[in-house]
Amino acid sequence: MKIIVTGSKGQLGSSIQEIATEYPDFTFIFTDIEELDICDSMEVDKFFAREKPFAVVNCAAYTAVDKAEKEKDLAKKINHEAVVNLVNGCKKTGAKFIHISTDYLFDGNKSTPYHEKDIVRPQSVYGITKLEGETAILRTEIKSIIIRTSWLYSAFGNNYVKTMIRLGQERDQLGIVSDQVGTPTYAGDLAHVIMDILQMSSKDSKRFVPGIYHYSNEGVASWYDFSKAIFEIYQGINCRVNPIDTASYPTPASRPAYSVLNKSKIKTTFAIEIPYWRDSLKVCLSKLKENANK
Repeated sequence: MKIIVTGSKGQLGSSIQEIATEYPDFTFIFTDIEELDICDSMEVDKFFAREKPFAVVNCAAYTAVDKAEKEKDLAKKINHEAVVNLVNGCKKTGAKFIHISTDYLFDGNKSTPYHEKDIVRPQSVYGITKLEGETAILRTEIKSIIIRTSWLYSAFGNNYVKTMIRLGQERDQLGIVSDQVGTPTYAGDLAHVIMDILQMSSKDSKRFVPGIYHYSNEGVASWYDFSKAIFEIYQGINCRVNPIDTASYPTPASRPAYSVLNKSKIKTTFAIEIPYWRDSLKVCLSKLKENANK
């Protein structure tokens, strides 16, 4: 059974590549822009017709939240129009579709974890284009699962954890926002969840339950808490972390003040256990240390 993974050089795509050998029932087709331009509808149609995939995992996205405010057309092209192309490919081949979305669909005005049925009100171009992608999927009758996640990091690519380690080694102190609250998510954990869902459904199609799901690691943290934990666990970084408020660090894009996700639906539906965010951070940081010592 073939699985097409788009955005395979990104954090999540790379994390799926890392664990691919754990799922010998599948033949993986890892694609990025060089192998498949998902913004080209004709190319997508030809690719899908040739490969006839069992499932497609869309890890491709425009995720530069602040740059998206100026690059609206590009963000829309990747986060919405390309999704339409993938959906059409799945429709023609009967492939299952797993799409990754974001906590930035919410306005952040709640003070309790967001459920899948809560009203979405994105406050940024990035959030708006990701919502457009979700809407395009839900308008079709393909078998699709949308997984909204938050604060993704990994040992791959550029991400917040790597940035903090670099800045912590370069500077004596950092001011980090303490009034934006969510949950860090280790891409390695999410990769396993995606693949476990596909493995379950390859043996029993009823186990693939279409819908929107929320997934992050367990627990709650601010960016300040997250940064402090990175330095504590990584060790050897003598950088003072000072809490600041959002108003003291203006950015082009607005971010939700609160975006903790309720994960009860995905845990119940697929019988999964979710690790606590600090425990997963330890796993990732030990990998980064190993890589740094090679």
